Amino acid sequence: MNIAVLFGGKSSEHEVSRNSVCNVLNCLNKEKYTVYTVGITKEGAWYLTNATQDEIRSGEWEMRADNEAAWILPDPSVKGLYTASGKVLPVECAYPVLHGKNGEDGAVAALFQLAGIPQVTTTMTSAANSMDKALTKLICENAGIPQAAWTFVYSRDLADVDAVVKKIETALPYPIFVKPASAGSSVGISKCHDRAELIEGLKVAAEHDFKIVLEETVIGREVEIAVLGNEEPIASVVGEIAPAAEFYDYDAKYNDANSLLFIPARISEGESELLRETAKKVFCAMECTGLARVDFFLKENGQPIFNELNTIPGFTNISMYPKLMEATGISGEELLDRLITLAIERE
Repeated sequence: MNIAVLFGGKSSEHEVSRNSVCNVLNCLNKEKYTVYTVGITKEGAWYLTNATQDEIRSGEWEMRADNEAAWILPDPSVKGLYTASGKVLPVECAYPVLHGKNGEDGAVAALFQLAGIPQVTTTMTSAANSMDKALTKLICENAGIPQAAWTFVYSRDLADVDAVVKKIETALPYPIFVKPASAGSSVGISKCHDRAELIEGLKVAAEHDFKIVLEETVIGREVEIAVLGNEEPIASVVGEIAPAAEFYDYDAKYNDANSLLFIPARISEGESELLRETAKKVFCAMECTGLARVDFFLKENGQPIFNELNTIPGFTNISMYPKLMEATGISGEELLDRLITLAIERE
């Protein structure tokens, strides 16, 4: 079977994608699959590449002389990669390892939908709704899933920052989390303890998105569940994060070795089962397919508070999704096989 694996992209999570894709490539059984590796630069240029994993991780893959421009055409009669030399390389399934904007937000799912090529992540609409934290919260609120108190503002409204701050302070107590509505890997997120920090946090978030979500601070364990499937998904064991920083920001996730992961989480069996069932409920409410990682806070009273959903979760050496699936008895190779099967079944 011919598989196209995409990485990089025009996104603030470009570097995370480069690390994730190397582990995806390692897990694809080369006796089962012919793999076409497609790198997308930060400027949005597409190249078919034979780069080594070291070159991909470092970004040096872009300098290879044998890279060839190649694209997925939105023409279902092609169903493959069209190269600059005029060749068509048939593609039967794709794995877009494209975190964040122009990937996880539904853009790439729409392209593959037009092209008539199955892909392992969720659908265009589900991806777009899941990427937008405000829309996710509205949908999950309607489904009765417990969440932190929240509100949102538009970046354009910061022209009158005093009015925006007054609105937020009326709705939420300090400390307040400020998040770009459609960014992942904790990019652009701030925890604000007073008005000065809130104003600065709003400015930082506005650099990443036109919409900003604000949430009350929830005290509890940070836990995550990996979900796999289509209409009848399965949930992994629960994992727990003990961040090195005040919260699990980008640096704590990818750079600080003092952040600790506990698999399984240090919680009771009853709490674990409730979290797993709630994660599947979130997955279905958001109409997800394929894979997703669902994040919660677990309060001292055992109540799970839904935090975020990631439809193209990280696959790096330290990422929770593959670790959780492995702890559930699903190896990386089997996980990729299942994702490809699920994608073809949906198509």
